[in-house]
Amino acid sequence: MRVIAGRARGRPLRAPRGTATRPIADRVKETLFAILGERVVDAVVLDLYAGSGAIGIEAISRGAASCDFVEVDRHALAALTENLERTGFIPQAAVHRVDVERFLASAGEDQYDLAFLDPPYASRAILAPLQRAARCLTPAGMAVLKHHWRTEVPAVLGLSRWRERRFGETTLTFLSRTGGEEEP
Repeated sequence: MRVIAGRARGRPLRAPRGTATRPIADRVKETLFAILGERVVDAVVLDLYAGSGAIGIEAISRGAASCDFVEVDRHALAALTENLERTGFIPQAAVHRVDVERFLASAGEDQYDLAFLDPPYASRAILAPLQRAARCLTPAGMAVLKHHWRTEVPAVLGLSRWRERRFGETTLTFLSRTGGEEEP
């Protein structure tokens, strides 16, 4: 695992010990950021279920203004902290050791340009985090959900499906903020 592009290009990233997290493959990360393109530059980013922080760190490396990382697993937090130190991105990062739903319940509205959600595949409980993340997005904001290909992404008021890419068992679903219409 490494940073693919930007200021920290080529820096290795440490994966957390254990099986609680699934590090994102470089190929998936590369496609994710190719699709997002210039949306990342100067963005305020939210990395939910952050794990090693690979997605948020890649965003900062590519020009994001800042990133809030939300993670509860202690092994993942240790790897995340080490990865922020390795890349020198501690000044642009805020690490929150709290449950995702609790964090989102207290987060402000219209705060984030990009939100990345990578919930545990086994939980399949993605509706509540998506609903709460939707209100945290700026009017032009976007959420990206990494999920198992068999997990149905529910329609969420305020978000519309923009694009979807599948990589084996992993799927990335891109959702853009809308004027409040629900996707059919």
